[in-house]
Amino acid sequence: MATDHTRTAARWMTAPSIILLLAWMIIPLAMTLYFSTLRYNLLMPGMEIFVGFENYAYFLTEPAFITGFFNTLIMVGSVLFITVCGGTLLAILMDQPFWGQTIVRLLVIAPFFVMPVVSALVWKNLLMHPVNGLFAFLAQSIGMEPFDFLGQAPLASIILIVSWQWLPFATLILLTALQSLDQEQQEAAEMDGAGIFSKFFYITLPHLSRAITVVILIETIFLLSVFAEILVTTNGGPGNASTTLTYLVYVKALLQFDVGSASAGGIVAVILANIVAFFLIRILGKNLDK
Repeated sequence: MATDHTRTAARWMTAPSIILLLAWMIIPLAMTLYFSTLRYNLLMPGMEIFVGFENYAYFLTEPAFITGFFNTLIMVGSVLFITVCGGTLLAILMDQPFWGQTIVRLLVIAPFFVMPVVSALVWKNLLMHPVNGLFAFLAQSIGMEPFDFLGQAPLASIILIVSWQWLPFATLILLTALQSLDQEQQEAAEMDGAGIFSKFFYITLPHLSRAITVVILIETIFLLSVFAEILVTTNGGPGNASTTLTYLVYVKALLQFDVGSASAGGIVAVILANIVAFFLIRILGKNLDK
């Protein structure tokens, strides 16, 4: 009986925060759904008319959507590959005993605490600038022509910047998981004649599978909404070469002032993100059940 009263009291105490959280999510979503059914341009106030699913058809059939969709997939997949592989390698290296281990760990994790806008500005103006950047200086010092990263390889440059930001996160999660690995198991494998690669593929990698799944899930959710790095470095260009779905919604809303089409794009992006998250959560659940 006391337990029932405790549960009821707990529900009443948590109800306000849950209701506030739901309102915080549902109200903007409902407004976005409403605006997505209107022909609504900020340059023509008072001219809103109901058009149903016309905005969705327009957004899904324009060439920029196809380009943005594939750019988003390429960016997310590439960043995940770089951060998971690089994070695994760094975690294994930092798990080894060496002098200055604490300082090295702090330096490796530090990029994750840099604001995206700041890191994008650093990469754009100090590293990738085709005239005054560090990479241009290094190329000239060995007699090579400087390479215009943001002009000639914009999407690859953004992938590099975003990977640099998220690599510390993957490294930290994987290092934490690696430190829970049973050393006796590795010693037994060594006694049986297992080499470095055999221990990695048959002991270390299976042990890290759950941590890798968590990294993929969390990173994917955030990578689908990457925006600041694109705005600061390439503005989605040249042309649509580095435009993603998130940046395309920004263009529709704040550059073309087409609120209706931007709202439809936002709903499409949310649906696609939820589909991806659904499958990732299922994969995570299967790994956790093992």
